[in-house]
Amino acid sequence: MAESATTDAFFSSRPSLKLEGQANSGIEVSLLSLSVHENTDGLFRCEATLGNWGSADSNGERFIYFDRSELDFGKTLNIDMGDGDAAAEIFNGRITAIEGRFPQQKPAEILILAEDRLQDLRMLRRSRSFDNVTVSDVIETIANEHELSTDLDINGPTYTVLTQVNQSDLAFIRECARDIDAEIWIDGNILHAQSRSRRQTETLSLSYGHRLLEFSVCADLAHQRSKVRVSGWDVAAKESIIHSSDEMAIQGELEDQSSGGQLLTEIFGQRVDQLVHQVPHTNDEARNMAEASYRRTARRFLTGHGLSEGDGRIRAGTHIVLNDLGPLFSGKYYVSEVTHNYDSRNGFRSSFRVERPGLGRS
Repeated sequence: MAESATTDAFFSSRPSLKLEGQANSGIEVSLLSLSVHENTDGLFRCEATLGNWGSADSNGERFIYFDRSELDFGKTLNIDMGDGDAAAEIFNGRITAIEGRFPQQKPAEILILAEDRLQDLRMLRRSRSFDNVTVSDVIETIANEHELSTDLDINGPTYTVLTQVNQSDLAFIRECARDIDAEIWIDGNILHAQSRSRRQTETLSLSYGHRLLEFSVCADLAHQRSKVRVSGWDVAAKESIIHSSDEMAIQGELEDQSSGGQLLTEIFGQRVDQLVHQVPHTNDEARNMAEASYRRTARRFLTGHGLSEGDGRIRAGTHIVLNDLGPLFSGKYYVSEVTHNYDSRNGFRSSFRVERPGLGRS
C-alpha cells in the first residue's frame, strides 16, 4: 500500500549533519545550501556550502573552516532531512573535495563535496578476466578487495569468461549488473545488488497540488521496440544461438496499462532490434541479454520529472504512486534519480526522475 507523508504544518527544514558520527551544531548553523544526488547506477554524492566568515581568533584570522580541524578529507558525513513521516537519512559518505569561494560583496564560503563508499571502486581502474563465474561471484570478489560486505539477490548464467578492460571496478560491476537486469548501491559498508523486479522498497504516494508541486511526463514511442533479438555461437555445442524477447519480459510490471511495444506494433507495425555489440556463448547468456535489453528500453516508455516538498524517503529504487494526473499518467512509477536540495529561500525540496513501461487507459 502506498504511504503518504504526515508532517507538521511548520517545521525546520534545516538538515541534521554529523561528522565522524557526531552531531555538529556549528556546521548546521553555517550551512547555506545542500544538494544530495543519487541514481540507480549507484555512487551517491553530496555538495554542501557553508558560510566561512566569523569573529577573529587570537591570530586575527576570520576564516572559520580553513584549518582542517573540523572539515577534512576522508571524514565521514551523515545527513538526515525531513520531518515526521518524511524524515530519513539521505546520505552517508566521506569528504573528497574542499573548495574555497570568495564572492564579491558577500562573506567567504566553503564548499565540501562527498561521495559514498562506491568512490573506492570508481578510483581503481584495471584490466583482467574472470573465468567460469556468475555476476554474483564477480561482485563478491570485488567487494572483498575493497573490504566491503555484500547483500546480493540476483540471478544469472555462469559465464565462460567476463573481461574487465581498462574499466574502473565500479564501471565493470555496473555493466555486469545491467546485463542481468540488476541494480547496485551501497549502504554504509554493505554493497547491495538486486534484480530490479525483486527490489523491495517502500511505495510512497504524492498528489498533484498536495506535496507534489510540479510534474512533467512524456510517453515516447521513438525508442521502443516490438522485440529484441540476440544471436551468438555456442562453442561447446558447435551451433548458433538465437533468442528473442518481447512484451512478456515486462508483463508483470504493466498493471493493466498499454506498453510501448504494444502501441508501437499496433500503430506503426513491428520494429525489431538486433543486438550486435554483445556475443553470448550459451543460451542462458542470450536469454538474459535479450530480456535485460528489452526491459531497459520498455521501462523508459514513460519518463517524468517531478518536484515535491522535501521527503527523505524518496530514494533511487523506490516506487511512487502519483495521483490526480488523469487516467493516462496517474499511477505507480519507479524512481530512477533523485536530488534532495536545501537552501534558505526554498527550504527542503526533492527533485526526482521516474519511469514506467505502461500508459494508462483512458
